[in-house]
Amino acid sequence: MAKNNQSNRLTSQHKDSHGIVGIFGLKAKYHDMTVEKISHSVIKQLKNEYPQLSFRYRTSIKKEEINEALKKVDPELGQTLFVSNSSIIPDGGIIEVKDDNSNWRVVLVSEAKHQGKDIDNIKNGVLVGKDNNQDLMAAGNAIERSHKNISEIANLMLSESHFPYVLFLEGSNFLTETISITRPDGRVVTLEYNSGMLNRLDRLTSANYGMPINTNLCKNKFIKHKDKTIMLQATSIYTQGNGEKWDIQKMFDIMLEVSKTSLQVLGSDLFNQITKSK
Repeated sequence: MAKNNQSNRLTSQHKDSHGIVGIFGLKAKYHDMTVEKISHSVIKQLKNEYPQLSFRYRTSIKKEEINEALKKVDPELGQTLFVSNSSIIPDGGIIEVKDDNSNWRVVLVSEAKHQGKDIDNIKNGVLVGKDNNQDLMAAGNAIERSHKNISEIANLMLSESHFPYVLFLEGSNFLTETISITRPDGRVVTLEYNSGMLNRLDRLTSANYGMPINTNLCKNKFIKHKDKTIMLQATSIYTQGNGEKWDIQKMFDIMLEVSKTSLQVLGSDLFNQITKSK
């Protein structure tokens, strides 16, 4: 399969979004629905480009299945489960491909999260805080809930050499450069990207080991330290924050690229299906 270059197209894009409780708000739910719709477009495109392969889409994965995958790596793993029907539900769902041994392998997992509506508030002249006298609202920690799904998919894919987890972020809590916004009364408010009160990106970069954001990190990184080889499963984190909504086409392109990277890594396990179609 053709190699897919890592994506560096969106290295400094930002956008405004919806408040620190917005992950569970109406606009956030709309965005979650959007990334799900994009996932369905991605799987349709994959089926068109690789008609010899079988793909499927799932909305959730049971914790029980994750434990079974861990047991296959080592029998001491995956032993604890308190709620039998426990599952994880990524916003964009899970796309999988069937390999030569009829096993389903993960090709793409996607999520989209909002946090921080400071830009909207400033543009609309809305003051916030206890006494409604502040331009900026201190960021919350709701986005950290993303770590659970990331960790669970990492457990599921512990035996793989790729980790196609894509996390799209938007909102004033995910700025990567300082921006200035003008209020209706003409006063300019500056949002410092490195403000500890505002920025929450550092709460998420532990999921990609501090590697670059807005980059396709689907292929696992293997590093040597002394006498050990360590495999890193890094989340591909993409962020915006300049007041523009995520462009649907850009999200589609990123998700398709990561999916194709997964197929590239899985190439030898899909070999029979590919060669039979030729």
